Amino acid sequence: MSASTSSASKPSTAASSVSAAAFVAAIRETAESVEQALDAFLPVEEGPLGRVVDAMRWSALAGGKRLRPFLVVAAADMFDAPRARSIRVGAAVEMIHCYSLIHDDLPAMDDSDLRRGRPSVHKKFDDATAILAGDALLTQAFEIVAAQETHPDGAVRCAVALELARAAGKAGMVGGQMIDIYAEQKDFDLEGVTQLQRLKTGALIRFSAVGGGLVGGASADEIAALGAYAEDLGLAFQIVDDILDATGDAAALGKPAGQDAEMDKATFIKLLGMDGARTKAADLVERCKSNLDRFGDRAGPLKGAADFVFERKS
Repeated sequence: MSASTSSASKPSTAASSVSAAAFVAAIRETAESVEQALDAFLPVEEGPLGRVVDAMRWSALAGGKRLRPFLVVAAADMFDAPRARSIRVGAAVEMIHCYSLIHDDLPAMDDSDLRRGRPSVHKKFDDATAILAGDALLTQAFEIVAAQETHPDGAVRCAVALELARAAGKAGMVGGQMIDIYAEQKDFDLEGVTQLQRLKTGALIRFSAVGGGLVGGASADEIAALGAYAEDLGLAFQIVDDILDATGDAAALGKPAGQDAEMDKATFIKLLGMDGARTKAADLVERCKSNLDRFGDRAGPLKGAADFVFERKS
């Protein structure tokens, strides 16, 4: 268990998850497959175009946990979907996540020089190239989802693209980022911060589980259960992120630490205190796992992801 959690707030083991070792092996396997897919989707280019591709590759191939693609694959696996399809959707959501990190690091946003332990894209290249690289990753994500290789049924591809657009746009991640900027000049209460993070962080995490279900042919009720699971998971993820920002260091996190307090951002730590935030995260993890009970042992990897989110150190 990480130093940022206490035994009193650790989620119980009543809900059946895969072992920690099995989860680590599974998420690494998915990360490797997604890395290979991203490398294939972003071949090196010569000439002037090569610069923006290099910037896209700098961000997309920088490693990371690849949690969102894992959620896609684990959800799709529950319905025996071919991995070739779910890996494509996982790569697409990872491209959108990487685009958001590129733009988030820009001077106009968080002005961060470090991402995943190395220079952020605008520091490695320049602001204009970073903006274009983010735009290109966002656009290519939808190209991947729309391609027939992702699913032979056009209706399924449309459903996945629709969910992804909602998660990434003004009603999701972009909207949450705008509220986050607005919150810097306002005093947000717990309800306001919860709404902010359900959009900024949670919407893409929710899509990941739902998108996997869609690719796998899940029923409407099953999609609703996956969505409920991922909504609580996304909120727990952000609370742990707030804890790590307050207690971690840049070397472990791979990005600057303490920025939330420095910018006086409205966070769960600020509103609930450290112990309150840990307890809230633990409660959310338990609740999100309970939403998967209907799937039985098939949901073990997704429940393992919830434990991983609570225990993570970076």
